[in-house]
Amino acid sequence: MPLKLLSRFAIGLGLTLAAAPAAAQQQVRTILEGAGADPRIAVAQPETTSQASGGYVRSVEPYLGPLGDPLGIRPMLKARGITYSLTYIADILGNPSGGIRQGAVVEDRLNLRLNLDLDTLAGWEGATVHANAYFIHGTGLSRYFVGNLLTASVIEALPSTRLYVLWFDQSLMDGQLGIRIGQQAADTEFFVSQTATLFVNSTFGWPAITGLDLPSGGPAYPLSAPAIRAKYAPGNGFSLQVGLYDGDPAGANRPGNDPDAQRLDRTGTNFRVHDPALIVAEATYAYNIEPGAKGLPGDITVGGWQHFGRFDSLRFDMTGVPLADPNAAGIGRPLRGNAGIYAIYDQTLFRESGKDDEGLGFFVRVAYSPTRSSLIDAYVDTGLAYKGLFDGREDDTIGVGLAYARVSDDARRADRDTILYGGVPMPRRRAETVVEATYQAVVVPGFTVQPDVQYVFHPGAGIAGPDGHRLRNAAVLGLRATVQY
Repeated sequence: MPLKLLSRFAIGLGLTLAAAPAAAQQQVRTILEGAGADPRIAVAQPETTSQASGGYVRSVEPYLGPLGDPLGIRPMLKARGITYSLTYIADILGNPSGGIRQGAVVEDRLNLRLNLDLDTLAGWEGATVHANAYFIHGTGLSRYFVGNLLTASVIEALPSTRLYVLWFDQSLMDGQLGIRIGQQAADTEFFVSQTATLFVNSTFGWPAITGLDLPSGGPAYPLSAPAIRAKYAPGNGFSLQVGLYDGDPAGANRPGNDPDAQRLDRTGTNFRVHDPALIVAEATYAYNIEPGAKGLPGDITVGGWQHFGRFDSLRFDMTGVPLADPNAAGIGRPLRGNAGIYAIYDQTLFRESGKDDEGLGFFVRVAYSPTRSSLIDAYVDTGLAYKGLFDGREDDTIGVGLAYARVSDDARRADRDTILYGGVPMPRRRAETVVEATYQAVVVPGFTVQPDVQYVFHPGAGIAGPDGHRLRNAAVLGLRATVQY
């Protein structure tokens, strides 16, 4: 399904939604926005986050005195419809035990965001332009030391200066319908749990089942892809969104290309438009979000994805012989497509009296991918987070989370074939699990320090290490500092 069909898709969806009843079109959302640009339902949504879905919250500018805006340009630009923000994140991470080898890393990322309100700038009602760029430095702990699939830090990436997203958004029907066109990332809006944005491990943002099954990791940090996204929110807590993306952001699924997608697109400017398409769609119902609602807020989301490209079999070559057979051609049998479904439940369990942003939140996400091209066929993550648990530390957030990714049957059978034909005993991959505990302390609004502990069971889903035995379970200790300006 080529990307040139994007415009037809957007026009058709827009005409369909425009035919909604007039009474529904008159409803206007007045609910606070949370992570993923959905109504805020998580009282434990953290002050700062490195997850791509997390929004810009508060700035340290008022606490910097004369240095906050020395030239006084921010108010002037804002009056003209131009706003910008910066987020700097620095991680110190180490694995004192387990993994490939022991070590420690320092990594950091500067994120520059720019928004242009075209209504203020040019009188174009409901139109916005947004750009986001990353400046990434450091070494990845998971890549070089732990060897796990569920990457220990969401900011881990190869050092680069890259464009992340660049899109135009048009709001229609009194803000109920939004059409977005341009370079986009699915992890900013799809598959999002607001409570999970607290955690450091990358899988609590863009889950490993999509990051490992889709070409180039899918349109997610640090890569994005040309796309059209339509979102319809008629009110009463319901919303529906559909995104149509180029299915291979960096070309890693092309024969003969370097499989490391980040090396294929070092600047984020490949703008690929000729790959088979990826469609992601989800529907959400958020409840108890109206001001003064007596019940506790929460939401339920169901969604799925379909990739229309070709994938290599994990087990068989083009003639049907196991790839581990010495007589195999060495090229995987082509398979058509990759697909999966998912569900999310985000629920506030307890809210501090008289507070709308303090209390205990819970989330669970489950996903299943039955297609034979999937490395991960089942995934679940869950966790709890509490904001304002300790007296005098009302803005701090503490949380514990767990994520589990199961290796597909075909991948495990491929491991069995390797043992059978090679005659050398070796571990067979099964699953990887990570448990994370974290505490985000707010120094001042917009500046947080976050100690973090993770424990990885069966890194690499149980792959063999340098000694031929399974990689040992790994402990990861870290400290993160985040500044939003």
